[in-house]
Amino acid sequence: QVQLVQSGGGLVQAGGSLRLSCAASGSTVSINVMGWYRQAPGKQRELVASITSGGTTKYADSVKGRFTISRDNAKTVFLQMNSLKPEDTDVYYCNVGIIVGGSYYSTGYWGQGTQVTVSS
Repeated sequence: QVQLVQSGGGLVQAGGSLRLSCAASGSTVSINVMGWYRQAPGKQRELVASITSGGTTKYADSVKGRFTISRDNAKTVFLQMNSLKPEDTDVYYCNVGIIVGGSYYSTGYWGQGTQVTVSS
């Protein structure tokens, strides 16, 4: 079992920055890859960034060059979000994932969600 607790987020003006954190506890030794998703009301969750235990990162095209995912150990993952746009407004979730065939797949371990609101 893994527990994920998120912090950060909030309200920022367009062009501003926010940083999200996700602290994992429990059976963290089994974690090989983690990701950040976001979800707007009525829409599917979208994977925006992922990072493996070896530090390999991937980003959705919509955030590439603006968001940076990082981790300081096997237990904490960050999402630095710069040059934020109103369309980045969503609820953001961290997730423990698995890599199958080079693709990220989510598991049932999710953070509680954090609202990010970008005003124009």
